[in-house]
Amino acid sequence: MTHKNHTLTRRNFVAAAGAVGFMSLACPSILRAQGATIKVGMPTILSGRVAILGETASVGARMIIDAVNAEGGIDGRQIELVIRDTKGKPDEAARITRELINNDKCELILDAEASGGSFAVHEVMRDTGLYCIHSISEASALTADPANHVHWIFRSGRQGIHDAIAGGLYASGLAKNGVKRWAVCSPDYSYGRDTTAEFREFLSVFAPDVQFVGETWPKAFQPDYTENITNLLNIAPEGLYTCLWGGDLVAFFDQASLYGLFDQFQTVAVNMGDAPVLEAIKNLPAGIHSGNRYHKDVPDTQANEIWNTAFRKSGKLPTNWGWQAYTGAHFVVEALKATKGDTNRDKLADATRGRKIVSPHGVDGTVTMREGDNTLIGYAVGYGKTLSTDPHLTDFQPTPWDVILQHEAEWKERKKYL
Repeated sequence: MTHKNHTLTRRNFVAAAGAVGFMSLACPSILRAQGATIKVGMPTILSGRVAILGETASVGARMIIDAVNAEGGIDGRQIELVIRDTKGKPDEAARITRELINNDKCELILDAEASGGSFAVHEVMRDTGLYCIHSISEASALTADPANHVHWIFRSGRQGIHDAIAGGLYASGLAKNGVKRWAVCSPDYSYGRDTTAEFREFLSVFAPDVQFVGETWPKAFQPDYTENITNLLNIAPEGLYTCLWGGDLVAFFDQASLYGLFDQFQTVAVNMGDAPVLEAIKNLPAGIHSGNRYHKDVPDTQANEIWNTAFRKSGKLPTNWGWQAYTGAHFVVEALKATKGDTNRDKLADATRGRKIVSPHGVDGTVTMREGDNTLIGYAVGYGKTLSTDPHLTDFQPTPWDVILQHEAEWKERKKYL
C-alpha cells in the first residue's frame, strides 16, 4: 500500500507540531463541535520514578491532537484524548485499558505504556478488537514475533532490535581499540533482558572476539544499586552495556559515580540520550557512549529544531517517549482523516499499514509504518558521546537504515520470525 506524502514547510510543520493551542497541555483536550467526539484512550505512567515517561508522552500526543482540533477536527468532530495513570504496573495497565474502552467509551487506544504494560495492553486490544498503536514499548517481540501479530495493532515506538544493531556496530569500534571484556547492567524484566540479549548478539556479530564476563540485573525502580555496583567493580570489565532508563538510569549513574565506576571502563548506555536524563544526573561523566533517543540536533534539521522549540513550550524537556507518542498520534490522525472519522478497526488498519508521514524525526524527513510487522522505520538511529555541558551529546554517528534492515532480516530468520 502506498500513500501520498506531502511536502514539509515551516508553516504546515508548526501547525502539525501543535505550536498553537499549548494552553491545553495541562489537561486532556475536551473540545466539542458538530457530532460526538472521537475518544482516544491513552494508558501511561504518570506517577512514581518514571512519571516523566507519561508526562512527556502526553505532551507529544497532545501536540498533534490539539493542532487538529484547532483546525476543526476530523470532518467537524473533535478528538478527545483520555489519559489515565497505570502506575507502571502491567495488571493496572490492562485494567485501565478496559476501563477506557468500557467506561470512557474510547474507540481506539494510543498505548503509552512501558514494555511490561504494553504486552498487557496488547492482549486487551487483541481481545476487544479495537485499533491500537503502541507508542512507547521497545521490546522487539511485541511486533517482531509473528505470534504477537494482530493486523489492527501497530507500533510507533522504536524497536529494540534496531537500537541493538546500531549499538553492536558502534561498540565493535570500541572492541577494535581493545575493549574486549564486557559486562552488562540492565533492568530485570522483558525489555532489559531482551534488549541486552540483542545487543550481545550483534556486538558478537560485528566483533566475534569479544567476551561477556559478567552481568547484574537490578529490579525496576529499586532505590539502592550498591550491590550491582560492587558486582561490577569485582568483575572489572573493559566495557559496560546498560539499558537502564529514566529515573533508574539517573539513580544508577549518581550512585555509581561516587565509586568512580565510569572512570574504570568504557560505558555504552543506550538510553542516556534523553535531555531530562542528561540534565538530571548530578555529575554527568563525559565520554559515555549513548544512543541518541531524542536530541535537538539529531536529525540536524530545521524541522527538528521547530519541533523541539514547540515541545518545550509545555514546560517539559523533549524525550524519546515524547516523539514516539507524537508520532503515534500523528498516525492516528492520518488514519482518521483517511476514514473520515470512521473508527472501524479494519478501515483504520488499512489506512495505517504502509503509510509514510512527514516527520521531524525521520532521517529523510519521513517515517514509515512498515507493512508486514506494523512497526516504525526510518527514524534517526545512532550513537554519540556525552558532554558534561549543553548540548550534552556530540560526535553522533548515524547507522544507515540499509544496514539495519539487512541485519534485522538475518536476525528474524535466526529467530524464525519470517
